[in-house]
Amino acid sequence: MGRSPSAREATRRLDERHRELRLETQDDLFDVVALLESRSGRNVLERAQIVRALLEEASDPDVHRALLQTLLPGVVSVCRQLRFGDGIVDDPSETLSMAISLLSELLIDWAGQSRQYAAPDLLSALRGRLRRWLLKEKEALKRVSHFDHVDKAAQESSPLLTRLESLRGGEHDRLVRLTYSRVFEGRSFRELAADDHSAPVSLQSELQHFAVRFLL
Repeated sequence: MGRSPSAREATRRLDERHRELRLETQDDLFDVVALLESRSGRNVLERAQIVRALLEEASDPDVHRALLQTLLPGVVSVCRQLRFGDGIVDDPSETLSMAISLLSELLIDWAGQSRQYAAPDLLSALRGRLRRWLLKEKEALKRVSHFDHVDKAAQESSPLLTRLESLRGGEHDRLVRLTYSRVFEGRSFRELAADDHSAPVSLQSELQHFAVRFLL
């Protein structure tokens, strides 16, 4: 994406608006991102100035993606600090996916801002958002964890099954069917998400919120 025509145009605009960055020899955003590597020849302050400019122009979709790509190593570091949600999220990759999604939201919220320490500020804010998400997931798991240990032999008399049957065919029929598959058939979130064409981490959150609202 960094070498697309739109990325080249975004680089020209970036150069015009931020002459102090000396980007006139950079053809596209791929080249701009390469300047942020330690071996690029730019010093720490110069690299920080580039990131600050990228955040200022992050309302441009190509710049948004370039900045997201730039910060990916930091995203992994944030996830590592939070142990990838160990004990809360089944698959570490789901925590990473959520972190990338949260960072993307942050870039939308902060686009246009001028921050001297844009990268550290963004990663610090991401850590806070990801921690809050994990705490919410942990609380939701506590409230619905007993659904994962339903005795299949008691399916016919299960209050949960009765409640699900009463909701079948209504506006939440999709979530009813997915909850049934998760609880009574023991299918994983990854399997359900594949069939549902959704992200495992998003589906897990959606089902937990559905359970808290309609089943408890």
